[in-house]
Amino acid sequence: MALPLLLLLGAGGLRAAERSGGGGSSSSAMEELATEQEAEESHRQDSVSLLTFILLLTLTILTIWLFKHRRVRFLHETGLAMIYGLIVGVILRYGTPSSSGRDKPLSCSQEDRPFTTLLVNVSGKFFEYTLKGEISPGKIHSVEQNDMLRKVTFDPEVFFNILLPPIIFHAGYSLKKRHFFRNLGSILAYAFLGTAVSCFIIGNLMYGVVKLMKLVGQLSDKFYYTDCLLFGAIISATDPVTVLAIFNELHADVDLYALLFGESVLNDAVAIVLSSSIVAYQPTGENTHAFDAAAFFKSVGVFLGIFSGSFMMGAVTGVVTALVTKFTKLHCFPLLETALFFLMSWSTFLLAEACGFTGVVAVLFCGITQAHYTYNNLSVESRSRTKQLFEVLHFLAENFIFSYMGLALFTFQKHIFSPVFIIGAFIAIFLGRAAHIYPLSFLLNLGRRHKISWNFQHMMMFSGLRGAMAFALAIRDTATYAHQMMFSTTLLIVFFTVWIVGGGTTPMLSWLNIRVGVDPDQDPPPTNDNFQVLQGDGPDSERRNRTKQESAWLFRLWYSFDHNYLKPILTHSGPPLTTTLPSWCGLIARCLTSPQVYDNQEQLREEDSDFILNDSDLTVTYGDTTITANGSSGPHTATTSLDGRRTKSSSEEALERDLGAAEHEVASRGTRLVFPLEDNA
Repeated sequence: MALPLLLLLGAGGLRAAERSGGGGSSSSAMEELATEQEAEESHRQDSVSLLTFILLLTLTILTIWLFKHRRVRFLHETGLAMIYGLIVGVILRYGTPSSSGRDKPLSCSQEDRPFTTLLVNVSGKFFEYTLKGEISPGKIHSVEQNDMLRKVTFDPEVFFNILLPPIIFHAGYSLKKRHFFRNLGSILAYAFLGTAVSCFIIGNLMYGVVKLMKLVGQLSDKFYYTDCLLFGAIISATDPVTVLAIFNELHADVDLYALLFGESVLNDAVAIVLSSSIVAYQPTGENTHAFDAAAFFKSVGVFLGIFSGSFMMGAVTGVVTALVTKFTKLHCFPLLETALFFLMSWSTFLLAEACGFTGVVAVLFCGITQAHYTYNNLSVESRSRTKQLFEVLHFLAENFIFSYMGLALFTFQKHIFSPVFIIGAFIAIFLGRAAHIYPLSFLLNLGRRHKISWNFQHMMMFSGLRGAMAFALAIRDTATYAHQMMFSTTLLIVFFTVWIVGGGTTPMLSWLNIRVGVDPDQDPPPTNDNFQVLQGDGPDSERRNRTKQESAWLFRLWYSFDHNYLKPILTHSGPPLTTTLPSWCGLIARCLTSPQVYDNQEQLREEDSDFILNDSDLTVTYGDTTITANGSSGPHTATTSLDGRRTKSSSEEALERDLGAAEHEVASRGTRLVFPLEDNA
């Protein structure tokens, strides 16, 4: 491909060979020996670089144990990993000698574009060189000569293809469905609408900062409006891993935990698709960075296409895995079952990336689908193995990334730190987060039974940490001046939010008077409603029924179809298809229904049914009065809506007088109705 360069070096090699004469054979032997020594040295440095990260993780684990033993909460494990990475980065930068300079610039003026691979003829031997990136003319003589620093600088694709999949999959696979679906509408609003609002606010504010930098002469290269929007998308990816870990340890309010966790899980997926859409923005005409309506709507179409395609790919992979585990005897071989589950889950990410979609979205919804369907088909050993396997991989991958963040502050060679841009980024992030949380919370509270209180909103505002996803998105493309400045700024923002904001989580919880020490299965405190409907007996029944009342309407619409058809087809649970499908589908129903459904009738009562309350679920008889959830009754009527409120009726006061107590229980056919009536009612 680079023919002039090959001819130039080849001619020089021939002249050198002619001058060497009879000493060619001995020179060739010396060159081969030197090549072997360089290969051995390179292998040794590879081993040392990997050993460095393993020792970092080992040291982090031991320090985590010490902190947990001493109950230290001001610094999370990710912050520790970053500190150790910084220390090792300083040692590698200033404590290891540079290699002898062997890089020699060669001119290839006849070529107008770079090549991915070059074959260079040196004294009759061809050597292959690969493209690493562009170097500005001012830095041609300051190329990194420290081979060790080169070794510890990973290809950005390593983060996307190796480290991100287990982190994202674990988030979907370990999702607590009960609290997630109870707040599904709010989570979707924060993740989709809120992330888009945050992206555009940060992008426009940063464009103003860039204009200011250009005005004061601190901008030395091009920085377009689309670059500002891309930065807004990158930095809108929240990762409150520190806050959530402290919430989990202190058993903070479950609804607040669900809102933060659900937003962060879907927010990462939205941010990466949004960044891909911004990159795809290509206006027609000479100015490729001006606003163009057609290009804008095309980017919106790209966003919807990529997200929906990735969602479908992840869901389909999970469904295929569920079918394989259901209709085969893999459960008899737990090792093979676990291995297949692992490979199918990881391949979802790579398949989506290979097809032009987003692997993060695909593997997230694959994890949710696997947890909902495939998990029910696994053997007991495989259930335990898959949970523990992805938990360990998630822990190691996440701490590896945070360790590398600390290392990259000193090993990355293209840092561009601009004080004006950094200060402007912090202000823009604060304003973008505020515009994300408070207006959306106000609108959501108009339709929520349990309001998102002000202290919850303040905590969500405070908990907008940036982490692994923002870092991975920023480091993926550092080819231009603008992207290098964005990466350096993102790195500092991650450091600040993890150390300062993460360390202030416990005091903030105390200052905002947010409940801690809460049982994860405990519901929020009762509201001022006149009574609360319960089904069955005991606290489990209360928990299930309250979740049914408060589950998002979107989930309630989907649940019936899933429970009656998808669950029986894909798993060994749910009602037999022979009872849900029409009679003319009897043959198909018998083929698709698992024999275990008939053998174990207990599986007909599944946990997911806890999310829904149907009108026919509650019928209470009191004396000669029948009270139902849909409002039908005998002489005395008390109507209960699905959200738990009671509608006033003419016989209400008489019924309360008959009950005559502050809390009275009426039971009939395994169902009870609790009236926590106030004394002054």
